[in-house]
Amino acid sequence: MRRNKPRRLWARIAATLTVLLAAAVAGVALAFPSVAATTCPGCYGLTELQDGVYTEPDLTPAQRSQVIQSVAQARQLVTAFYGARRTDPSLLVCLTDSCYRRIGGGQERGIAILNRAVMLSPRGVNPVIAAHELSHVELHSRLPSADAVPHWFDEGLAVVVSNDSRYLAPPSAQDRCLIVPDGPLPATLDEWLATGTKDPAIYAKSACRTSRWLRAHGDRAGLLAQLERLNTGERFPSS
Repeated sequence: MRRNKPRRLWARIAATLTVLLAAAVAGVALAFPSVAATTCPGCYGLTELQDGVYTEPDLTPAQRSQVIQSVAQARQLVTAFYGARRTDPSLLVCLTDSCYRRIGGGQERGIAILNRAVMLSPRGVNPVIAAHELSHVELHSRLPSADAVPHWFDEGLAVVVSNDSRYLAPPSAQDRCLIVPDGPLPATLDEWLATGTKDPAIYAKSACRTSRWLRAHGDRAGLLAQLERLNTGERFPSS
């Protein structure tokens, strides 16, 4: 009988660990459904439309075409800006509000999750919003840390990459600014979130300052060189 005690003990330990692991997974799914959904899209009712693109299973042919074209054009925008993409995040695309709520989305049009995936709401299934979020993932993959650039630059660059005409004049314009910032812009995510609820022009202001920064520092080639210097310990020049 004594020989069976160690086996029973290990069996109890294994069972306890299994229960704790299951509880931890369930806790993450409840507290952070977006993280869980990007890890297991199928667990949230999504199916793979094409490689790395997940959406609702009952889409019409027109809706499937909308998703495929939006993603393809968004990827092209990011590739055109950077020359090549280092990242290929999965995309979770919802055409209904109930789907987007189920995977943890809110009122935003789209959002990047942990620099590994992008979620798009029904209002964000277009090349501009998709490219905006893909730009965040691509930029972060090239930075030594998320705070290596001020947050206004992160958001402004996403506007530039996606060529969002809501916040920028056409590329042919001598100055792309629609709204010129008249003071400091939010440097951290917390500052951005606090400012965004008070200033509806924050994206246009950040895009203006970013576009002028790019023009003053050699445009895309200058940015890529600056990103390399940031990875050697140099600080970001905000002006």
